[in-house]
Amino acid sequence: MKEVQAVKKQGGLLRSTGIVSVFTLLSRVLGLVRDVVVAHFFGAGGGADAFFVAFKIPNFFRRLFAEGAFSQAFVPVLSEYRTKRELLEVRLLVSHTAGSLGGVLMLVTLVCVIFAPQVTYLFAPGFREAAEKFDLASDMLRLTFPYLLLISLTGFVGSILNSYGRFGVPAFTPVLLNVVLILSAIFLSPFIDPPVVALAWGVLMAGVVQLVFQLPYLRPIGLLVRPRWGWQDEGVKRILKLMVPALFGVSVGQINLLLGSVLASFLADGSVSWLYYADRLMEMPLGVFGIAIATVILPSLSRKHASQSTEAFSATLDWAVRMIMLIGVPAGLALVILAVPLLVTLFQYGEFSPNDVEQSAMALQAYSLGLLGFMLIKVLAPGYFARQDTSTPVKIGVWSMVANMVLSLALIVPLTHTGLALATSAAAFLNAGMLYHGLRKAGVYVPGKGWLMFFTRLCLASLAMSAVLVWLGRDLAEWLAWGWRERVLWLTLLVSAGIATYFMVLFACGVRVRHLRSRAAPDAHDGGPG
Repeated sequence: MKEVQAVKKQGGLLRSTGIVSVFTLLSRVLGLVRDVVVAHFFGAGGGADAFFVAFKIPNFFRRLFAEGAFSQAFVPVLSEYRTKRELLEVRLLVSHTAGSLGGVLMLVTLVCVIFAPQVTYLFAPGFREAAEKFDLASDMLRLTFPYLLLISLTGFVGSILNSYGRFGVPAFTPVLLNVVLILSAIFLSPFIDPPVVALAWGVLMAGVVQLVFQLPYLRPIGLLVRPRWGWQDEGVKRILKLMVPALFGVSVGQINLLLGSVLASFLADGSVSWLYYADRLMEMPLGVFGIAIATVILPSLSRKHASQSTEAFSATLDWAVRMIMLIGVPAGLALVILAVPLLVTLFQYGEFSPNDVEQSAMALQAYSLGLLGFMLIKVLAPGYFARQDTSTPVKIGVWSMVANMVLSLALIVPLTHTGLALATSAAAFLNAGMLYHGLRKAGVYVPGKGWLMFFTRLCLASLAMSAVLVWLGRDLAEWLAWGWRERVLWLTLLVSAGIATYFMVLFACGVRVRHLRSRAAPDAHDGGPG
């Protein structure tokens, strides 16, 4: 009986990752629908640029607090409390953390709403030359910034649910943001002047909806508690100590992307939007697989570290890296090859011009070259945070950000916005490489057996997929001449043929589903996905 249970638990990471990936895929698909709607109604002009900046600023801080440093600091401490302490102490930790986080974010939100023009100037100084665009971005920022408070608390609730194996609810929650924004663009924009401000109202409403949706799911695990101010709580102090340096270290990728937007604000109208649409498409595989795997392994790594299961810790990391390689390599190649078909099919309607397609495609290809690096960061960083080591990623992050700044300044003149995307991709690989080196040097990650064979199979399948996509490809003129039905049909054919070729070659090379299961030894707290 114990052996049967152990076999079931060994597939836990794969099952949990699958559940998170399915809901994240749904969210990303709706996110693409949202972007299609936004591109149709607002194009890639000054108004769209203003909204993307107004949305990007709180979104940047969201990734620091909700998905980045806070989660990486909070989950290991919560996992340790759950493993070693009574429920009452866990409840107190949750109560004091919620009160402290909410209080700080409320103050930050108030300050940034009051000084919205100054914050806008900090993140998009190039807008100052276009007074109308700058004022519009500042006005919308006053509506979008409270989203930071709401979504950070939503992320806090999601971290608790993830720690208790309830991965489905937090993974589904982003779907609500996309639904609200789509409805706002279609039904609210005709009643607001200028219409693009409807999107800012949609962001604010979505924050409320997402938080209210998640709260009831804390009751079954006994953690729906009243927030209390608790800076003196032992657990809160530990979280804060881990979080302060992690604020920078875990979010270097976002800082690099934001730096690109700052520099892009000095370029031609549409540059911010071109980078945004390219980033959104690159985020599809990153979110569906990279963030999904990282979300699942952090609680598991934290528990294995707390129980001193060194071999299981390394095996979990090894499984995560292999899964990232299995998806990241073909996804990056496919995005490079299919950049134009994707952008034409999804966005080239209404106000989104053929020139917007070409410019966005160049940015997407540049971002796609770094996709594997972005994904590796997502799964290698938890190897540090699960061990409550935040100083090493910070040092690595400094080097990565400096490299990005230097490369951005060097490439922006000859390559404009494409150079900014290329610099961000190069910095991602530098970051991932240094994280990997640090884990190997510390001896906490030792790659398992079979890597040479795995890599050979991966390369063969990826090359076969790329050859099929190139063979079936059509030039830009044909894509522009087609209607949406022909575009969707041919893109579906391309994607289906690429996926089928990739997995058929993997299967022919001997890869089976059982090879994708984690070889990490299960622990007593690894539950189902919930």
